Amino acid sequence: MPSKTINLKFTTKLKFVLTLVVLLSYTFSFAQEIIEDEIVEQKIVKDTSSTQKRIKIDGVVAVVGDYVVLDSDVDKQFAQLEASGVSKSDMPSRCQLFGKLLEDKLYAHHAIQDSIVVNDLEIRSMVDQQFEYILEQLGGSLPRMLKFYNKEDEQSLREEMVAVNKEQKLAERMREKIVKDIEVTPEEVRLYFNDIPKEERPIFGTELKVAQIVVIPKIAQAEKQKVIDRLNEFRNDVIENGASFTSKVVLYTDDVASRKTGGFYTLNRKRPQMVKEFNDVAFSLQEGEISEPFETDFGYHIIYLEKIRGQEYDVRHILLRPEVTQAAIKEAKEKIELVRKRIIDKDITFRQAALEFSDEEETKFDGGQLINPRTQDFSFELTKMDPELYTQIESLKDGEISMVLQDEDRVNPIKFKILTVTDRVDEHEADFAKDYLKIKNLTEQSEQFKAIEKWMNEKIMDTYININGNYRNCDFNSNWLKK
Repeated sequence: MPSKTINLKFTTKLKFVLTLVVLLSYTFSFAQEIIEDEIVEQKIVKDTSSTQKRIKIDGVVAVVGDYVVLDSDVDKQFAQLEASGVSKSDMPSRCQLFGKLLEDKLYAHHAIQDSIVVNDLEIRSMVDQQFEYILEQLGGSLPRMLKFYNKEDEQSLREEMVAVNKEQKLAERMREKIVKDIEVTPEEVRLYFNDIPKEERPIFGTELKVAQIVVIPKIAQAEKQKVIDRLNEFRNDVIENGASFTSKVVLYTDDVASRKTGGFYTLNRKRPQMVKEFNDVAFSLQEGEISEPFETDFGYHIIYLEKIRGQEYDVRHILLRPEVTQAAIKEAKEKIELVRKRIIDKDITFRQAALEFSDEEETKFDGGQLINPRTQDFSFELTKMDPELYTQIESLKDGEISMVLQDEDRVNPIKFKILTVTDRVDEHEADFAKDYLKIKNLTEQSEQFKAIEKWMNEKIMDTYININGNYRNCDFNSNWLKK
């Protein structure tokens, strides 16, 4: 019987390739839908009993709960992996890709059953970034982009991208919930490591730690007030002159994702989907009321409450972001350049400078140290590092300070940063004392796989699942056919 290490290596390698599918799904939209009432008759044929009989039509090869899988979904995932440069030797089989789709549908279905919610504003912000990136890659031509994705208009493409991102986020949150309470003791880690034959012990690649200092241009109070005054103008024009709130959304909002729908969102009291400040204001309004301007991380908003339907609130909103002035940008850049000079001149350490000057709350109190999202510690394996981060630090020697780099994120359209590299460790065979945290992580992964396998086996039996055609001949790891 293969050892747990071999199984874990294989699973990790397959998981990496299939994870790439998920990441590509964020930038290559494809048809993954939840079964809506108005289209259910296309996928479901009701019989005279109280149950429903579902049949394969028009490419529907599986139904998992309220979700369907199309045969074209598998085709498109193969095409995406090939386009991303995955070699034939690393390419998963069609059945493995299909199984991954089934897993994602199962996660997403039960995330909804468990009232797990995702932030719609965050999802749409992600889609905005993805949309602009893809558009740029296609030479800025919207017609070319629509043709590439076989969509009639921008709105239908954006909505499909939102649906894909939302489903993947639901699946991610469900997986997190399954494994969140798993912890291992030092003794369990020791037993796991000792159970690995010496010749099969993992090799850890070159690792290092990365720290950064971030300076964000300050938005002047005058710019904030301009936005607040503008929103008040919109509000008063609607209230006093009967102007159309929807028209103002289309003309002025900075929430590009909701512009085509007139800023429309449906909120649910039991499953809040927006940031707290947005929800608090929306749920405090009466029908027909327009809020005063208020602030979130995304900018300043006003909300119009259109209708209350039980626990659901139909709202429209206008988002305006204060302008970052050239003076503020210049001041931020000069500040971080001065910080860099002081560190190089040994007037202050990088750690001290991060604590005193960095605007990044998540890292400043740890001396600017970045946390590896894979392992949740400070070490990064060079070959598994995020490509963008790798390009920023690849030429740095230990202790060297990078030049000032310009960057952005979903909240800040511009920011400046400097980085440094420390604690480089060359490639080596796993050592229990030196690599305890990594071995602990492998132990936890092993336990997480067991927990997910147990959860999946239970939920498969409790969920409506129908698999059609040749896919019934797949040799699944999970009991999708309920044999």
